[in-house]
Amino acid sequence: MTSGPRRAGSRTKPVPSSEAVSAQMKRMGRKDTAPELALRRALTARRLRYRLHRRDLPGTPDIAFIAARVAVFVDGCFWHACPEHAVVPKANNQWWQEKLEANRARDARKDRALAESGWLPVHVWEHEDPDLVADRLVELVASRVRSRPR
Repeated sequence: MTSGPRRAGSRTKPVPSSEAVSAQMKRMGRKDTAPELALRRALTARRLRYRLHRRDLPGTPDIAFIAARVAVFVDGCFWHACPEHAVVPKANNQWWQEKLEANRARDARKDRALAESGWLPVHVWEHEDPDLVADRLVELVASRVRSRPR
């Protein structure tokens, strides 16, 4: 395999440093991740009702509270550049920096689109304690439902 980036349209694509790296990246899930499942269990234990992966909302939130209009995204530390745990790979470093910055820009765009539609976007990190996050969401959802005009 080659070691540098190659051109495809206007964006460069990383060239995997090995077949093992390529296979590992392909296996990474986009939904129903372990942190997301843990949060869903914690929310269910608190009898909070929610919807999953609403494709009709900007960014397809992991969890949506319809009545409160709260959209929750469980962000991975790597893909969303967590300030505590983010590490940019050394292989194809420049491409990854651009990719992760593009992810952050996309998150900001979808948050603006949600807010313009009357939704509150909430981002939680994969490393956050699901019980503490669930407790915060219970309070947030309750306050949004109470304050919503009928």
